Amino acid sequence: MEISTTDFIPGKEIIEVIGIARGSTVRARNVGRDIFAGLKNIVGGEINEYTKLQAQSREQALQRMKDDAEKMGADAVINIRFSTSMIMQGASEILAYGTAVKYK
Repeated sequence: MEISTTDFIPGKEIIEVIGIARGSTVRARNVGRDIFAGLKNIVGGEINEYTKLQAQSREQALQRMKDDAEKMGADAVINIRFSTSMIMQGASEILAYGTAVKYK
């Protein structure tokens, strides 16, 4: 499954737009990470625990989007985007979405 942030895949001819492929995950912080983040907030710098949590969330949302596109019979997902929203305090959703297409 090829994915791209552009609206085409070089060297491939798109013959059909199937629809929107999407994948999301909702993740919450935990007390252990919050303690370390609070300490890091005092000193300054990157909060590695949250960076890792966000990276894992993005990868899971991306994989779910690919799985959705495969179920639709797509060859690729183009024009992919990410969106995030707060569900409740301490929990947020990451959504990956794009256009599922078939090649010639």
